[in-house]
Amino acid sequence: MSAAVPVLLVTGASRGIGAATARLGAERGYAVAVNYRASQAEADAVVAGIAAAGGTARAFQADVSQWPEAERLFADVEAAFGPVTALVNNVGGTGGVGPFAENGPEKLESVFALNTFSAFYGIRLAADHMARAGGGAIVNVTSQAATFGGVNISAYAAAKAAVSTMTLSASRELAGQGIRVNAVSPGVIEAGEFLDFPAERRDAMLANLPLGRFGEPEEVAEAIIWLLSDAAAYVTGAVLPVCGGR
Repeated sequence: MSAAVPVLLVTGASRGIGAATARLGAERGYAVAVNYRASQAEADAVVAGIAAAGGTARAFQADVSQWPEAERLFADVEAAFGPVTALVNNVGGTGGVGPFAENGPEKLESVFALNTFSAFYGIRLAADHMARAGGGAIVNVTSQAATFGGVNISAYAAAKAAVSTMTLSASRELAGQGIRVNAVSPGVIEAGEFLDFPAERRDAMLANLPLGRFGEPEEVAEAIIWLLSDAAAYVTGAVLPVCGGR
């Protein structure tokens, strides 16, 4: 593959915001690495859809919350496409809804590994690729829960708050290497665990949204791809809310 083709790696890209970002990235000219941990059939479907639309993509299995697997993922992507020049640290999850008292060591370690450690690993590995490629851009997917706290998802809110702060630190440290680091902070999006929420909880959340509707994964993807693009060349260290005003 020509070195002129930018290489986009999206973690947790088999569905939801990750899948929407992978599809839009391919449409905008990236060769897309669709990362998944266990959902191979869904990842393959994303790749097939991109290929049917004339884009370039491949699925790559790795649990990016584990350092050795994250290392392997970046090596595999470089072998297939070349150095990663755009990264979306999208993988994440709440670890389950429950009161603060249920945040024992096992849950905390799992939630922070999935949301925070994965982003740390991704930035560190991508920085090496991007420095060799002459620069690049990283977008972390955090959450509005990191800003206002999350009732019964306190571990997740804390882990995402760490991602938001990490975004600022990395943006300052990596700017001299031509690497921009930003984040999007989605609100309530029709994706992931939200799809399994009971109707009464969905209704209560909807009542607090100024725009009067839930967001779509494609709307978050648009913000992500813009932050990766040259149109945002002077934007780094930003945490962009995509939240319907919440």
